[in-house]
Amino acid sequence: MFTLAEVASLNDIQPTYRILKPWWDVFMDYLAVVMLMVAIFAGTMQLTKDQVVCLPVLQSTVNSKAQPGTSGKAEFTTVETTTDSSGRKTNLDFQQYVFINQMCYHLALPWYSKYFPYLVLIHTIILIVSSNFWFKYPKTCSKIEHFVSILGKCFESPWTTKALSETACEDSEENKQRLTGAQSLPKYVSTSSDEGSPSASTPMITKSGFKFSADKPMIEVPSVTILDKKDGEQAKALFEKVRKFRAHVEDSDLIYKLYVGQTVIKTVKFIFILCYTANFVNTISFEHICNPKVEHLIGYTQFECTHNMAYMLKKLLISYISLICVYGFICLYTLFWLFRIPLKEYSFEKVREESSFSDIPDVKNDFAFLLHMVDQYDQLYSKRFGVFLSEVSENKLREISLNHEWTFEKLRQHVSRNAQDKQELHLFMLSGVPDAVFDLTDLDVLKLELIPEAKIPAKISQMTNLQELHLCHCPAKVEQTAFSFLRDHLRCLHVKFTDVAEIPAWVYLLKNLRELYLIGNLNSENNKMIGLESLRELRHLKILHVKSNLTKIPPNITDVAPHLTKLVIHNDGTKLVVLNSLKKMTNVAELELQNCELERIPHAIFSLSNLQELDLKSNSIRTIEEIISFQHLKRLTCLKLWHNKIVNIPSSITHIKNLESLYLSNNKLESLPAAVFSLQKLRCLDVSYNSIALIPVEIGLLQNLQHFHITGNKVDILPKQLFKCVKLRTLSLGQNCITSIPDKVSQLLQLTHLELKGNCLDRLPATLGQCQLLRKSGLVVEDHLFDALPSEVKEVLNQDTSIPFANGI
Repeated sequence: MFTLAEVASLNDIQPTYRILKPWWDVFMDYLAVVMLMVAIFAGTMQLTKDQVVCLPVLQSTVNSKAQPGTSGKAEFTTVETTTDSSGRKTNLDFQQYVFINQMCYHLALPWYSKYFPYLVLIHTIILIVSSNFWFKYPKTCSKIEHFVSILGKCFESPWTTKALSETACEDSEENKQRLTGAQSLPKYVSTSSDEGSPSASTPMITKSGFKFSADKPMIEVPSVTILDKKDGEQAKALFEKVRKFRAHVEDSDLIYKLYVGQTVIKTVKFIFILCYTANFVNTISFEHICNPKVEHLIGYTQFECTHNMAYMLKKLLISYISLICVYGFICLYTLFWLFRIPLKEYSFEKVREESSFSDIPDVKNDFAFLLHMVDQYDQLYSKRFGVFLSEVSENKLREISLNHEWTFEKLRQHVSRNAQDKQELHLFMLSGVPDAVFDLTDLDVLKLELIPEAKIPAKISQMTNLQELHLCHCPAKVEQTAFSFLRDHLRCLHVKFTDVAEIPAWVYLLKNLRELYLIGNLNSENNKMIGLESLRELRHLKILHVKSNLTKIPPNITDVAPHLTKLVIHNDGTKLVVLNSLKKMTNVAELELQNCELERIPHAIFSLSNLQELDLKSNSIRTIEEIISFQHLKRLTCLKLWHNKIVNIPSSITHIKNLESLYLSNNKLESLPAAVFSLQKLRCLDVSYNSIALIPVEIGLLQNLQHFHITGNKVDILPKQLFKCVKLRTLSLGQNCITSIPDKVSQLLQLTHLELKGNCLDRLPATLGQCQLLRKSGLVVEDHLFDALPSEVKEVLNQDTSIPFANGI
């Protein structure tokens, strides 16, 4: 037995695919139900009442012209007796009539009168199957079921309502700003075009038409409503489902073809039914003539029969034909609708006009057809579904979820102090930039890494201390007001990218930028793009750092040559061939060409009259005979030729009179020429990791030497003249073959760092205690050697006194 609750629940069941059934499909379903009822009604009546009643036709009537005197009385000649031999009644006459009625039902009655209800039933079932076949076909039913499921969730999702309501609020706010903006914000905004403003092609958020005035902060519109975390996660899942479903369905048109096919089948079926039914409608009549050929049993050859259901069946047949005609006209209308407009294309133009989601894409093939079918049910479904096709909508959802997760307090916990003692915030792999970031008004450095949808709003104008920005694989978009602020306040910008096209165009319009760091692929094909109309707009740029794979210095870099003071090019091992552009950089004071596969010192460098520091680290330089030309560089004080393949130092190095720092570590030097020690202004000499076996006694001539590094060589004896360099503060002698340290080390009163580890020392001189500034932290030596020192020396070295001294170069 069924409970009342179970029976009542049947009324609550709704068709799963009702939203994909347009009015004509629904109407045809009703017609099919009525036709089914006609078939059942007619079939039931046939089973219970259908029969024929027959009476014999007398021979005299048949042959009335031949025998006019014959009586018309109908009687059975052979059945006059109704009793058998024993006198019992047999009702043989009645049985004869029943026999004749049954025979004539099959012989005289047309087949259509007998099978009409069953044909109607079969046709109706075929039409019902044809109408719903696309819902059941294996290759389409899963897609349709998935679509209906997603559509229902999108329609009922709280995010849909919030997104559309926020759109309405934004439209209202924009209208108010349009009407009152000029009067209410005269001091804070400007509608005129500022110098250096980005062009129309610049990737910026152009939601607001106002531009920022750096004097006072922009008035902010209230932020969007915070979405419940659970609803937000469900909405994110819906966006992902819609994206995958679109990719899965939009590449084929099977559903469309199947629906067209079943509609054509129904139309052909309608024409077939109408044609043959019209031919047989007149065969259903009340009177029929029957010739059963049983004259030897009955005595009559012909009977006249009446079909008692003929009248009702004919009325039902006419009703059925009427229903079929209506059904057929609807099928024809469906075909007209299918071919009248391109159903394999669907445009969200109206939705884009009515909402702020102007990026909702048009769809095609089966995806478009399903949406057309939904529109026949209710266009509101498509409108709400379009919200989940919009990247703007998805980004808004991410923004809300992001702001909900990254609060001001959480961001404050991630702020740290960098090496320059500046407050720094590093955000990594987020869906966007949280709004609370721009409330950190005391932030000095902001790093954004792997944030593809980064947007910088006008609120950044609150960060008055911000001077350094890092964009690592982060093509950030900025509002015009935010751009105005960055243009006036930003001093240092780091941009890391994969392709040069990822560099935001507004970067080249930051007229007050002092330092620009570009790290990424700038191969020969894209060199012309490095400037995007060149770097000439960066009028105050002083430092340009390019870490890439250049084969030549891009001509665009020379556009900023007049005011560039430092140029750094770090290649990935690609050979830098063309360097003629360097000649134009007359103001460059620092030049670094690292890992550029240079084999000689480029001649273009000798034209840089203001050059003070040259760094040619990690190249393939073998000889430096061109160093004689450095005599024209009167201001050159620092020369770094480390990590190369230099075998010897030419004596012409003496012509670099003003040289203060010389770095030749990680080369193939075997000796130090006396010419090096004629550089009286030399304060730092680094020849670490070579093959030098002897420190020349001429080293004592370097009275200004403060830092001497000869770690990783083959030195075994320290000349006494070394300790005449009384200004030495750093002495690196590690990883050599030194067996003893002279007592004269005590003459180095300013020594703060002494490296001796990795030698063949048996002991340390006790005179180390007389090096007043040397402490244990600055003494790099094996533990057993330190422990062997006298206790009073160790006590002196262990003193924790911080005596200020000048930093070295």
